[in-house]
Amino acid sequence: MNSQLSAERQSKDGGRRSFTRPLMLVVGVIIMAAAIFAWAVPARSATIPTISISSVLSDQTVTVQAQNFPANQNFIVTMGPMGTQGVNGYVVATTNSGVGGSFSATYNVPAELKGSERIAIRLQTSHAYPYYAYNWFWNNTTGGTGGVPGYTGVPTFSIVSVEAGKTVTIQTDNFPPNQTFAVTMGAMGTQGINGIVVGTLNSGVGGVLKATFNIPAQLQTAYQVAIRAQTAHSAPFFAYNWFYNNTTSTGTPGTGGQPAPTPQPVPPPPPVYTGTPTFTVCAVVQNTSVTIKTKDFPPNQTFQVTMGAFGTQGIGGYQVGTINSGTGGELTATFNVPSQLAGAGRIAIRAQTGQVYPFFAYNWFYNTTATVCP
Repeated sequence: MNSQLSAERQSKDGGRRSFTRPLMLVVGVIIMAAAIFAWAVPARSATIPTISISSVLSDQTVTVQAQNFPANQNFIVTMGPMGTQGVNGYVVATTNSGVGGSFSATYNVPAELKGSERIAIRLQTSHAYPYYAYNWFWNNTTGGTGGVPGYTGVPTFSIVSVEAGKTVTIQTDNFPPNQTFAVTMGAMGTQGINGIVVGTLNSGVGGVLKATFNIPAQLQTAYQVAIRAQTAHSAPFFAYNWFYNNTTSTGTPGTGGQPAPTPQPVPPPPPVYTGTPTFTVCAVVQNTSVTIKTKDFPPNQTFQVTMGAFGTQGIGGYQVGTINSGTGGELTATFNVPSQLAGAGRIAIRAQTGQVYPFFAYNWFYNTTATVCP
């Protein structure tokens, strides 16, 4: 006899009732609820890992310091010729990021690259949209960072004195040795990028140097002037500052019994920014808006914010607004999702300045209503 018919007949006759269908219905509801919840939760944000070079043993090993790495990821480590960023390089190891964040690791230089002057190194996961970080190093024994053997730190310079409309004198600090810096001046706020070339500075033994440059005719009446010193490498050394275009040195008394101009206080140099800007996705209203929270943004910068298809990192995307970083650091901002991306499952978002060498940060989010920040 058919068991289902038997159960139904027993029910009609006042006997036992079958609970098979109600139980299956309850289980189905639970599964559907779990699926909806699992889709609604993730508005997760990705970290942007970086690596710096800690030390090199020529033709043998390189030690790197990882920063901001995601947890529990396997990174394939490759090395290749300078300029390749380690893409399609020689596999030298696999590193598990463990709890993530910061860690140090040492890798052997592959036989194929021994004797190379400079070597690129890359750490990358195997996902379709991978986490990755890359850098390069001089293949000679040094306890310093990549770039110049033995050199560590960040070059800076301060404004020593100004002769209004004529000259400015600067004093460097921690400049790398044996480098030629092109010195440019431009409008205030440009950091001297694409400015007017006013001379060069050869750093010699490096460290502290003093040099004077003429203010170009185009800027002789400007109230404030930006000045920059930068090498010509693909990954250049650079430093920048700015000054009020008025006389700040005591000088000698003028002719005709006129006293020397009253010295004006030299403005303190702006703080040197050395971080990496990032942002997290804090909240999403599906097809409507996204709220982000920045971290370690440089001060006094205007970032263009764009959104695009997932996987584009927001490059060439739809412009949705701007962020003025003000004092820098942590900021919160909300942007509308453009109509062209309404209905997309995942969306890339990017914030980038307009300089030739821009500051930028990018991330992505599920286009589903959710809040993940406290």
